[in-house]
Amino acid sequence: MLQASRQRIFAIAARPAIAHTFSSSSTSHVPRPNAPLELDSSMQALLQDVDISLLNYKTRLPQKRELEVLPMDRDAITDLVSADDEVEFEDLSKKSPAALFGSQDFRSVTLPTQLQSSINVLIAEADRPQLHADAKRLFANDSEKNKDGTWDTQYSARYRSREQAGRHSERDGTAFATIALPAHYSAIYSVFSHLKKRMGPNFEIEHVIDWGAGTGSGFWASGYSFQKVNPDDACENEYLELANSTVKSYMAIERRLGLVSIGKRLMKRLDVEINPINFAWKKSLPEAHANAVLDDKKMLAMSAFMLASLPTPLDRKKMVNEMWESGAHTLVIIDHNTKAGFEAVAEAREYLLKMGRKELEVTEESTDLESPEPKDQAAELKARSTRGSHVVAPCPHDGACPLYVPGAIRLVCGFSQRLQRPPFVRKTKHSGLGHEDIEYSYVVIRRGTRPTRTDSKVGRVGLVGETEKARENERQHPRELVWHDEHEALSPQAAGIAEPTSVTYKRPQTDEDLEIALRQEAYYWPRLVFAPLKKSGHIILDSCTAEGKIMRMTIPKSQGKQPFYDARKSSWGDLFPHESKNRPQERCDTVAYGSGKGYDIGKRKSTRKPKQRAAYDDIAADIKEKRKDKRKQSKMT
Repeated sequence: MLQASRQRIFAIAARPAIAHTFSSSSTSHVPRPNAPLELDSSMQALLQDVDISLLNYKTRLPQKRELEVLPMDRDAITDLVSADDEVEFEDLSKKSPAALFGSQDFRSVTLPTQLQSSINVLIAEADRPQLHADAKRLFANDSEKNKDGTWDTQYSARYRSREQAGRHSERDGTAFATIALPAHYSAIYSVFSHLKKRMGPNFEIEHVIDWGAGTGSGFWASGYSFQKVNPDDACENEYLELANSTVKSYMAIERRLGLVSIGKRLMKRLDVEINPINFAWKKSLPEAHANAVLDDKKMLAMSAFMLASLPTPLDRKKMVNEMWESGAHTLVIIDHNTKAGFEAVAEAREYLLKMGRKELEVTEESTDLESPEPKDQAAELKARSTRGSHVVAPCPHDGACPLYVPGAIRLVCGFSQRLQRPPFVRKTKHSGLGHEDIEYSYVVIRRGTRPTRTDSKVGRVGLVGETEKARENERQHPRELVWHDEHEALSPQAAGIAEPTSVTYKRPQTDEDLEIALRQEAYYWPRLVFAPLKKSGHIILDSCTAEGKIMRMTIPKSQGKQPFYDARKSSWGDLFPHESKNRPQERCDTVAYGSGKGYDIGKRKSTRKPKQRAAYDDIAADIKEKRKDKRKQSKMT
């Protein structure tokens, strides 16, 4: 092939030198063979180099890079962060310590590796097309209001007979573990993380009782939340291990046999060394725990996404009463961010606070009637400290919920948590979206009275406030001009040229006194129950305050750069430490208080214009009526 190409090149080069003869004879012209060209030595060397390069040419495939195993060290991970990410970390440090304490620690939750591997093995043993059909049947939201194919995590399967329920139990449990378990885990993990931050580093949980455990979402969330060594970043949640958990025992109370069997299969795959937690499945609470002493501060009673599914209010009250009588010092109730879920959580909150007030009243009456006999004052003080109850989160007060209107709830106090979807969730849902948002409503109640309110206001100034103070100081103390000799070197300081203001501010993360003071103050900080309205010159925050009211606070730029920056960087569900410059406006629900002030509570002004009905619809309706009248008249005649 190369030789033929050379011959073509020589032929093209030789065409101008070929002499053509023309004759008048009828004989056909016979082409003469191409005469060899006489090329100089340089041209021959060039063609020879071209032949050699073509013969030696080989296609080179791109070399694949091998994966490098990186050590799980925070310093090593921060070295890999790009310059853009460093700017984001610097922006985060601009917030004041108080605002940083009240904000959420992480924006997304990742399922741990051990949980993902257990669910992957479960899916490998199941029929995948049947699994997708079951998941779509149980959790796909195909209503007319949601035509975009959204999914729900509410499990409310109803069957005609027990035999039919038994046939679908294993399949429903597998679909529940694939779709609902990751979502429930992220919501429970978010609530536990907020609880740990509010209670401090010495807060530990050793025993967990879970009502409506399902497939064990509370087991996984409590095991990975309460660790001996707390991670600094949310990205490290994937590498947490159950071996480092402080939880020693977990009791699941569940009557749905299909979910129980799948939950046991997920837990049996864990070795004793990996999972040192003793877990047990029960249909009801044993009598030994029902008559427990109310002094176990390391016991937690929880119910996640179960309370609203109970059929009657009496069943819900019975379950909440069992949680109160279990002897747990901390009680956590989580449900869906719906009107039914919020109503169930609000009723449980009101009932638990009522039980705490009754204990305080009984204690006061007993102390008044007791005879003055010498007793151990330390033991009596300890007994009194566990009497009563108060709300740790999300409410900054122990009064009535301003959004709870029995039987006529219009607005819901709920929050949202983002989950990074694992591959099996995307495959089961047939979706390429890598995340999903889980909305939930919750309440955390602890035994004992609420901490007293302090007048201190610490940690309100961050990097933005320090820079503003430095610039204000320069404006108040200007530099004077100094006479200078022309023959001497002139320095910027002598010339009075001001250098750019640079303030090195270090966030006091290790200051234990500051954290204790902020933790004490945070019990009375307002909670943002709706998304903030961020304008160019002011920020509008609708929050639930310590007075038990929904107040609208306006933070303008004139209040200061630090409060305005903290308000601008705040998000739904955060605690806001700064007070409003102007008097806050009270917002009320029209269902509970009638029309009047605060009618726009929780509403956001829509920029879209209302859709107007086409005029030809009315014309067509009139034409049809006229035709009907004519037909009637023609029949009458």
